[in-house]
Amino acid sequence: MTRDDAEELAVEQALALVGGRNQARGRADDEARDRADDRTDDQVPHNQNPGEPAGPHPTPHSTPSTPSTPSPPTSPAPALPWDRARAVAARAGRGGPLAVVRLPLDRALGHVLAEPLAALTDLPSFDTSAMDGWAVAGPGPWTYEEGVSLLAGVGESPTARLPDGTAVRIATGARTPADTTAVIRSEHAHVDEARGLLSTRRPVVTGQDIRPRGQECRSGDQLVPAGTVVTPAVLGLAAAAGYDALPAVPRPRVDVLVLGDELLAAGLPHDGLIRDALGPMLGPWLRALGAEVSAPRRLGDDAEALREALTSSDADLIVTTGGTASGPVDHVHPVLAALRAELLVDGVAVRPGHPMLLARLSPDGPHLVGLPGNPLAAVSGLLTLAEPLLAGLAGRPAQDAYRALVHADVPGHPHDTRLVPVVHRAGRAGGRDHVAPLRYNGPAMLRGIAAADGLAVVPAGGVRSGTEVEILDLPWAPATPWTEGCFT
Repeated sequence: MTRDDAEELAVEQALALVGGRNQARGRADDEARDRADDRTDDQVPHNQNPGEPAGPHPTPHSTPSTPSTPSPPTSPAPALPWDRARAVAARAGRGGPLAVVRLPLDRALGHVLAEPLAALTDLPSFDTSAMDGWAVAGPGPWTYEEGVSLLAGVGESPTARLPDGTAVRIATGARTPADTTAVIRSEHAHVDEARGLLSTRRPVVTGQDIRPRGQECRSGDQLVPAGTVVTPAVLGLAAAAGYDALPAVPRPRVDVLVLGDELLAAGLPHDGLIRDALGPMLGPWLRALGAEVSAPRRLGDDAEALREALTSSDADLIVTTGGTASGPVDHVHPVLAALRAELLVDGVAVRPGHPMLLARLSPDGPHLVGLPGNPLAAVSGLLTLAEPLLAGLAGRPAQDAYRALVHADVPGHPHDTRLVPVVHRAGRAGGRDHVAPLRYNGPAMLRGIAAADGLAVVPAGGVRSGTEVEILDLPWAPATPWTEGCFT
């Protein structure tokens, strides 16, 4: 348990003894102290040593500019519980009608269907052979005509009939003649060329190896519902059902604004400057969530540049990194106040990532998700606010919540949710599948999340080994997760 956690636990124990109004007032003081500590928990420069004590931290800004915008309120509202914050973000994403565009099949991959996909024809649209072999009519043996065969796409007309006692060679996918009793596979047939007769080594069952018209679907049947992500398989199904273009929801457009004068775009950290980890990470992550993302813009710690970027953006969502706390160069709150933005979420009771926020710049304008500056804290903000918001904007269904056994004790925050990187593992010797928490899960660390395929939602107080916890999947989680021993 860290010193801060021990202090918080001691405060809670004292409050339990006092009770009544003193407890309520003490809780408010505790929340205020948490917000004051957010800079150390989630917003410290990326090169801050996690073992340093809490308190003011040096920055490379020698003369920070004073924004001309109003300061945020000095007594912010209490942080929202984690699950409520996600619900607010999801509702915000579903707040308006979805646009619909028709995209050719070769451009629809990864988009979300705006309407249910109904079959435009029966599938198959005629009776077809499921095997290479012989189409036969009536009982055998059957006579056949040498050199005559039915191929897919060519052959006899739809009105051609197969008389009883006759057979014709047929290829997989070819239309079967009317009155065909069955298809006999080539390996099950015996051909007597001298007598011109076909017989079979197995009993013939009426309809065997024939795909009847409408076996898969009838015209008008719903194939997949609205909200389905267009995968390669969905493209194939749509083409088979007669579609040349699909009704889709446009991908949400996202601008990424990287704040902080201390960030380097290349090279090794030096002289108090550190590498920007979020700029390279956020674009691919947001694309994996179904968004179209512009190249990240590095604004430094400049309130006027931030204001200009927000007012000139034509994106559906703006994601900022850093600057969401209340330090001398944290300009996000003051700029939002100057723009009269509506704060939907201002702080979330989750660690890491406590000082994340969600705002609506105008009734018809874009949303803004403000992420903390530390990398894992920013990941927490992505999954807490950006992921459900983008799902709503894109018409995607919400991620299905599921629970898994955690295979270790996981410490918790005294009163906030924790998001902990985990990796899925198969049970051994009949044991249940489970997740294992990963090391290197501090707010500024990415080593744990790089090996993870999910995040465990750990309630306040922590959980014991063998407890079921909610799991948030990462958008690229592989079917067979990997990990190395040094991570656990």
